[in-house]
Amino acid sequence: MPSFAKYGAKFIVRAGRYENPEAPTGNRHVVVEFDSYDTAVACYQSPEYQEASKYRLAASTGHFVIVEGA
Repeated sequence: MPSFAKYGAKFIVRAGRYENPEAPTGNRHVVVEFDSYDTAVACYQSPEYQEASKYRLAASTGHFVIVEGA
């Protein structure tokens, strides 16, 4: 969480109801908004997030995508 706060992240979606009518997508979905694509990439590459991600990767499987919005 410190890395997200440092980069001004806003959690838009954390779990909740969902449907996956076309293909399985997993059972937990999180959408995080940043001020810019570059800020999202900087957060991901930050030492704070890289340290925290060790725990996420050891405890779960998933897909992580950074997408530039409109």
